[in-house]
Amino acid sequence: MEQYDIIRGPVVTEKTTLQKELHNQVTLKVDKRANRVEIKNAVEKNFNTKVKQVRTVQVKGKVKQRGRIIGKRKNWKKAIITLMPGQRIDFFEGV
Repeated sequence: MEQYDIIRGPVVTEKTTLQKELHNQVTLKVDKRANRVEIKNAVEKNFNTKVKQVRTVQVKGKVKQRGRIIGKRKNWKKAIITLMPGQRIDFFEGV
């Protein structure tokens, strides 16, 4: 698996924004098959930062209903990455 295939994108919510400001943590959507070591290496190479810790969570897809039609969203994997002091990742610079 390539390092660019592992990271799918950032998770931007109120909670992740507070984690970024208070605890220097970044939350990313990652490939379901990737493990912590692969995620750490991909983040360090792609963003030129030092990673202190990686925690992962399997997020279950929600069941949604639109009228009588019932569907399910996909399951996905979330990685909460704690960066070393002084390191940072900016997704939306200059916005």
